[in-house]
Amino acid sequence: MLDNVRADLEHARIINGLPPGWFSRWIKTPVDPGVVAVLSYRFASWALRVRVPVLRQLLALVAMILNKVIEVVTGVEISSRAEIGPGLVVHTTHGVFIAETRIGRDCVVQHGVAITDGVRSVGDNVYFGPGAKVVGRAAIGNNVRVVANSVVMTDVADNLTVVGVPARIRWRNRAARAATAAVTSILPGHDIDGAADLLSMLPLL
Repeated sequence: MLDNVRADLEHARIINGLPPGWFSRWIKTPVDPGVVAVLSYRFASWALRVRVPVLRQLLALVAMILNKVIEVVTGVEISSRAEIGPGLVVHTTHGVFIAETRIGRDCVVQHGVAITDGVRSVGDNVYFGPGAKVVGRAAIGNNVRVVANSVVMTDVADNLTVVGVPARIRWRNRAARAATAAVTSILPGHDIDGAADLLSMLPLL
């Protein structure tokens, strides 16, 4: 769990544009409402995997109460039974729902996003714009951008940008590496990870 938490905090720091360093990661970033919701999910998910029966039940009760309070405050509901890789960022809160599904690493979610029950999986480095929805038995590949207010109802392959209701392929992200290199060249210290995360905020590649 701690490795996932560290990755969540670091990715959130980059996405939120905070400078590197322990103060940004451990003091500024954890008080962000979206980060609070993600950390609450991490705790609840960990509590369900505790092997000691009585302790597991007590921790699950605490996690359930904590989650309900945070849901009311932030408007973010993430199923504790979802399997989510490191680096999850809820960039803007309210109206966010993530059901029991499998999500890869370094995904960014904006407000109004719903990943509903029945969704098979979401890959690595997927960006969901504000109001984006994934419904039915859809599966989303890696390096996908779901443009704001789009509704994904069918499978989406890797390296695509989709838009519309229902969502359709609009761009193939062939220029992703070249664009990352271009952005890297203008970032202080040539921060490759920072460039990739900056580009993940731009759905129209």
